[in-house]
Amino acid sequence: MEIQVKRVYAPAAPEDGLRVLVDRVWPRGMTRAAVHADLWLKEVAPSPALRQWFGHDPTRWEAFKTRYFAELEANPQPVERLVALARTQRVTLLFAARDEQHNQAVALREYLLRRAAQAPT
Repeated sequence: MEIQVKRVYAPAAPEDGLRVLVDRVWPRGMTRAAVHADLWLKEVAPSPALRQWFGHDPTRWEAFKTRYFAELEANPQPVERLVALARTQRVTLLFAARDEQHNQAVALREYLLRRAAQAPT
């Protein structure tokens, strides 16, 4: 299973595979054509309250992941959809945040890989 992350402002590439936007809000200044997203799964994005609390503060990263993973556990359908897609093709999770190391796509990738490792194939 191959899941990668990429900033939505970076050019699309054939090696991206299925491009899935995982932000709750559409990326600023981007048209649908420019994003090249095959799927927009805003249901897997952190809640507005969690996003606001986190504020991309790296000191809150571990606590953010714990809270975000709890939100994902409470809403398993879109997570299961992503895992199923990633089992059959390369998936690139698209995000708009400037911080490329501390964002929901990075956390979501970690969560999905853990979830896939625990689930029977």
